[in-house]
Amino acid sequence: MRDYKIETEKRTQFIRDQLKEAGAQGIVFGNSGGKDSALVGILCKLACENTVGLIMPCGSSRNYSDDISDALLVSRLYRIEARKVDLTSAAEEFKRTLREVTGLTAAAEPNIAPRMRMTALYAVSASEGRLVAGTDNRSERYIGYFTKWGDGAFDFNPISDLTVTEIYEFLKHLDAPRRIINKVPSAGLYDGQTDEAELGVSYTSIDKLLLSGKCPSEDMEIISRHHKASEHKRRMPAAYGEK
Repeated sequence: MRDYKIETEKRTQFIRDQLKEAGAQGIVFGNSGGKDSALVGILCKLACENTVGLIMPCGSSRNYSDDISDALLVSRLYRIEARKVDLTSAAEEFKRTLREVTGLTAAAEPNIAPRMRMTALYAVSASEGRLVAGTDNRSERYIGYFTKWGDGAFDFNPISDLTVTEIYEFLKHLDAPRRIINKVPSAGLYDGQTDEAELGVSYTSIDKLLLSGKCPSEDMEIISRHHKASEHKRRMPAAYGEK
């Protein structure tokens, strides 16, 4: 069990160090209304008053209901500036244009929204002298459950070493709203989507493997398959002449 009082102090100092090193004036992050973005937002606000969370609905009806409500709740409780950037119409037009030159596959289409969101975050970052805070956790990164150059992109990430289990513990320590802690994990890429159903394995099993090296054998096989298939996401791109 981590000492989350000390963890808060160390992580907020880490964030301040990143800002100082970059000469940045503030932080911007994607406020999705989920557990990870809530924790990142809280830590960033504790470290830097000038923190902005972008709420970026893009397609699914959940984005316009629970996700926005929960994002605004976190923003209000922790006094984090919130800005809404509705990407739905832009994404639909983008996909329409792409379909004129290719057939969008089930692997390609869901990744458009995360990449458009990251484009929005970096546009605000470059316009206002901010750093982009990442929101991926250790469990997601291990199995590759993030979009390359989408939510997998950031200037710094204050929670990348925390499993989903530890994210929940941290949020409880910070007295985060129960509706955020109890919310079923979902990337919100389409209606009815949940992380664990899509992965075929629970975060509980993933975290058991990461924290103890053990989990049910049938889950181990699934986790190993996801980890191996997503190795390219955790590496820098190959560049000739560089090692």
